[in-house]
Amino acid sequence: MYIAVFIQPFPWAFYTASVFIGIAAAVLWTAQGNCLTVNSDEHTIGRNSGIFWALLQSSLFFGNLYIYFAWQGKTQISESDRRTVFIALTVISLVGTVLFFLIRKPDPETVLGEDESSDDQDLDVSEPAQNNMTKAIDAFKKSLKLCVTKEMLLLSITTAYTGLELTFFSGVYGTCIGAVNKFGTEEKSLIGLSGIFIGIGEILGGSLFGLLSKNNRFGRNPVVLLGIVVHFIAFYLIFLNMPGDAPIAPIEGTDSRAYIKPSKEIAILCSFLLGLGDSCFNTQLLSVLGLLHAADSAPAFAVFKFVQSICAAVAFFYSNYLLLHWQLLVMVIFGFFGTISFFAVEWEAAAMVARGSDYRSI
Repeated sequence: MYIAVFIQPFPWAFYTASVFIGIAAAVLWTAQGNCLTVNSDEHTIGRNSGIFWALLQSSLFFGNLYIYFAWQGKTQISESDRRTVFIALTVISLVGTVLFFLIRKPDPETVLGEDESSDDQDLDVSEPAQNNMTKAIDAFKKSLKLCVTKEMLLLSITTAYTGLELTFFSGVYGTCIGAVNKFGTEEKSLIGLSGIFIGIGEILGGSLFGLLSKNNRFGRNPVVLLGIVVHFIAFYLIFLNMPGDAPIAPIEGTDSRAYIKPSKEIAILCSFLLGLGDSCFNTQLLSVLGLLHAADSAPAFAVFKFVQSICAAVAFFYSNYLLLHWQLLVMVIFGFFGTISFFAVEWEAAAMVARGSDYRSI
């Protein structure tokens, strides 16, 4: 519905659909996280998280690739061009929705996650089915209780960072590139190219960590460490390459200069690094949440998406007022403490798995 609104946009329809897509995204992310968990075990959760993330982010690559070549050289986007894109996206969304119904249901013993007896299943069948409202209230209560647990509080810092950097690479950074007049006539087309390289970084990271998950015996921490190092390098290069007023520049753009002459190559390299680092964090967050809450993963993924969405919204708000270097500083602070908190949770997860089985999967 949200995508279809852009075929013939009206302000009232746009804002109404925005509310609905926010609600739908929360439900969808929770369902996807739960589906990923119940179809994985401690040895495959890392691999499956990586594959899931690579497939999810492939849209960044293919979508921006089409826009880059189809709209190259155009200064104005015609109504026909806009409709073509959004009609195609609406059809793809409908196909994806239908495919959700084809996802296999795991065996009952896999879903339980714990050594629950068949007597419990028979008891559940014999009892009257709870109405949907009661189930929703119970799930909400579980999520509230989960919020105050030590592991979730620590992971919330990491999740908050992913929300901040999600806003930055998906909204702020492209705006910065398009606002730099010193990039010349290609400044607008560079936005699409930036999206392509963000997608390449996301896909490469998800695929790489998925393929290597069976052979990495060092856990998730090295991947998250790689992610924060990659992001810090990207932030430093952006700080040097982009003028500070780029996020809040007027429509005419900015002629300001940063510490070096604005370089298109550095700008695109930073796009790739932002995507690669983001995949490091998100694949490992999905993996550790699925491991720690295998028996009842829905509340955990609900809290994950809630924190991430709140922080993304906050970042969108302050991005209209803060200069670029202040936005980068906020992410550096949250990234540093988010990495430390993830390490703490991962060490506990490793100890938990070691008590029951070999810990070989990231």
